[in-house]
Amino acid sequence: MNSDLAMVVGIVLAVLAIPSILSAVTDRRSPRASAITILIAAGLIVFALQKNPGRYSFETLPDVFVSVAADLLP
Repeated sequence: MNSDLAMVVGIVLAVLAIPSILSAVTDRRSPRASAITILIAAGLIVFALQKNPGRYSFETLPDVFVSVAADLLP
Protein backbone atom coordinates (compact mmCIF):
# COMPACT_ATOMS: atom_id res chain seq x y z
CA MET A 1 0.00 0.00 0.00
CA ASN A 2 1.23 3.44 -0.90
CA SER A 3 2.05 5.50 2.19
CA ASP A 4 0.15 8.50 0.82
CA LEU A 5 -2.95 6.34 0.39
CA ALA A 6 -2.56 4.97 3.92
CA MET A 7 -2.30 8.51 5.30
CA VAL A 8 -5.39 9.72 3.45
CA VAL A 9 -7.49 6.67 4.37
CA GLY A 10 -6.39 6.96 7.99
CA ILE A 11 -7.32 10.62 8.20
CA VAL A 12 -10.69 10.05 6.50
CA LEU A 13 -11.52 7.14 8.81
CA ALA A 14 -10.58 9.18 11.87
CA VAL A 15 -12.75 12.10 10.79
CA LEU A 16 -15.70 9.82 9.99
CA ALA A 17 -15.45 8.11 13.38
CA ILE A 18 -15.95 11.36 15.32
CA PRO A 19 -19.75 11.63 14.73
CA SER A 20 -20.11 7.96 15.63
CA ILE A 21 -18.28 8.49 18.92
CA LEU A 22 -20.40 11.53 19.75
CA SER A 23 -23.59 9.64 18.92
CA ALA A 24 -22.64 6.71 21.11
CA VAL A 25 -21.69 8.95 24.02
CA THR A 26 -24.90 10.99 23.86
CA ASP A 27 -26.99 7.78 23.74
CA ARG A 28 -25.03 6.46 26.74
CA ARG A 29 -23.66 3.51 24.77
CA SER A 30 -20.07 2.38 24.62
CA PRO A 31 -18.42 3.45 21.35
CA ARG A 32 -16.94 0.02 20.50
CA ALA A 33 -17.13 0.24 16.71
CA SER A 34 -15.88 3.81 16.79
CA ALA A 35 -12.96 2.85 18.99
CA ILE A 36 -11.98 0.07 16.59
CA THR A 37 -12.26 2.50 13.68
CA ILE A 38 -10.02 5.01 15.46
CA LEU A 39 -7.46 2.27 16.17
CA ILE A 40 -7.41 1.26 12.50
CA ALA A 41 -7.06 4.89 11.45
CA ALA A 42 -4.22 5.44 13.92
CA GLY A 43 -2.50 2.31 12.64
CA LEU A 44 -2.70 3.53 9.05
CA ILE A 45 -1.37 6.97 9.99
CA VAL A 46 1.50 5.49 12.01
CA PHE A 47 2.31 3.13 9.11
CA ALA A 48 2.50 6.07 6.71
CA LEU A 49 4.62 8.13 9.11
CA GLN A 50 7.07 5.27 9.66
CA LYS A 51 7.39 4.52 5.97
CA ASN A 52 8.21 8.16 5.07
CA PRO A 53 9.29 9.96 8.25
CA GLY A 54 9.89 13.48 6.89
CA ARG A 55 7.22 13.51 4.19
CA TYR A 56 4.14 14.63 6.09
CA SER A 57 3.38 17.94 7.76
CA PHE A 58 0.31 20.12 7.99
CA GLU A 59 1.50 22.11 4.98
CA THR A 60 1.87 19.03 2.74
CA LEU A 61 -1.39 17.26 3.65
CA PRO A 62 -3.49 19.04 1.00
CA ASP A 63 -0.93 18.03 -1.64
CA VAL A 64 -1.09 14.44 -0.42
CA PHE A 65 -4.90 14.42 -0.69
CA VAL A 66 -4.74 15.85 -4.22
CA SER A 67 -2.08 13.36 -5.34
CA VAL A 68 -4.11 10.42 -4.00
CA ALA A 69 -7.25 11.72 -5.70
CA ALA A 70 -5.33 12.17 -8.96
CA ASP A 71 -4.02 8.60 -8.72
CA LEU A 72 -7.48 7.15 -8.07
CA LEU A 73 -9.49 9.13 -10.60
CA PRO A 74 -9.07 8.28 -14.27
